[in-house]
Amino acid sequence: MFLHIDIDSFFASAERSVNPSLKGIPMAVGSRSNLEIFNKKRTYIKLMNDNTGAFVTPVFYSDKKKTFESYFVDEIEGKKKIRGIVTTASYEARACGVKTAMPIAQALQLCPKMRVVPSNYPLYHNLSHKIHAFMLAHIPKVEQYSIDEFFGDVSGWIKDEEVYAFAEELQLKILEHFDIPVSIGISKAKWIAKLATESAKPYGVFEVKDIDAYIENIPIKAFPGIGKGFQKRLGEHYISTLGDVKRYKSLFESWKKPGIQLYGRITGTDHEGISSRGERKSIGISRTFDAIHDTDEIKRRIMIMARHIIYMVMAIEVNPTSYYLKIGYEYGVKVKKTHTVDRLFSETLFKSILSEMYEEIVQRNKGAIKLTLNVSNFSSINLKTLSLIEFNDDSKEKQLHQNIHELRSRFGLDIIKTGNEL
Repeated sequence: MFLHIDIDSFFASAERSVNPSLKGIPMAVGSRSNLEIFNKKRTYIKLMNDNTGAFVTPVFYSDKKKTFESYFVDEIEGKKKIRGIVTTASYEARACGVKTAMPIAQALQLCPKMRVVPSNYPLYHNLSHKIHAFMLAHIPKVEQYSIDEFFGDVSGWIKDEEVYAFAEELQLKILEHFDIPVSIGISKAKWIAKLATESAKPYGVFEVKDIDAYIENIPIKAFPGIGKGFQKRLGEHYISTLGDVKRYKSLFESWKKPGIQLYGRITGTDHEGISSRGERKSIGISRTFDAIHDTDEIKRRIMIMARHIIYMVMAIEVNPTSYYLKIGYEYGVKVKKTHTVDRLFSETLFKSILSEMYEEIVQRNKGAIKLTLNVSNFSSINLKTLSLIEFNDDSKEKQLHQNIHELRSRFGLDIIKTGNEL
């Protein structure tokens, strides 16, 4: 018997828990690409990486206070322009048509009285971490699925006929303890419990007792993990509801493992349990900004983003051997490069190879608007044999950069920079 606990409008609810004046009014949490890391002055940026879950990403932040004007408003040629998107909207704002990922300027046109609060990721991560710990004290097995979603397995611990009452009690305790509303879905199948939470929102509890009857008329797009591409593929076979899926078992089996897994999840026959904390398989960072034509400035920003990747690599103690760089230019032009090297990871090595990759793919006289860096193929996971030729030199570099990492941990990520970041 599974519970799926989903925090209602999490970022908005988190802000309301520390600022009661936001309760009962249309409000939203907004964000924009964090370009503070490119500032040439010290920013005292730190990393928050306490939570683990399928969709819980590390966050770089500084303690610099953000206001609406300072964070969302840019003045260009004497004219003010509101930047950023809606990350989470309260139900009062949603009633006006405000949606997630909508430009804040557009959202304010739909809902002029809406209060927009700059995102505060340290608050959200800390609160999520505390709620996770709270649930571990009340449920034997808990999986953090994302920053605002959790699965709980109460099989053999709570009687089936008592699970609904238990969920209501847990919901009330979370509200009393954290001033945070949650919705809870219940089912004997893990992914059906997650689906049931949508029927419970806002601030409700919904139990699915008859899976076949429940899924019969639910559109396929409502099921987690079915994107537009797969919706189109299913549509070609006239499959439009989850009930239709149940009648096409042989079709899904013909799609091998992905199809069999999806069929099992939709029909509640997957027998999946709570997942333990998984190892991170890659580390990435991306930033979007106004078009930059200066190739030296683009390279400088790549090196700064590299420093943030390096810090995360050192923090979780892995050795990535595949490096990825992607540059997005104006008018939809995108270039990318991947490089694999079986060596001990260090700041010197990573930045040197990134510099070479950049020179190979740079598009001169074009405006860059997005940079993405990623490292993967951790040798500790794939048990790769590292090159012995450069091993001694790489070991010395690694030790040096571990010492630098300790300084960055204490005083901020930009306490030490390399020359190509200045």
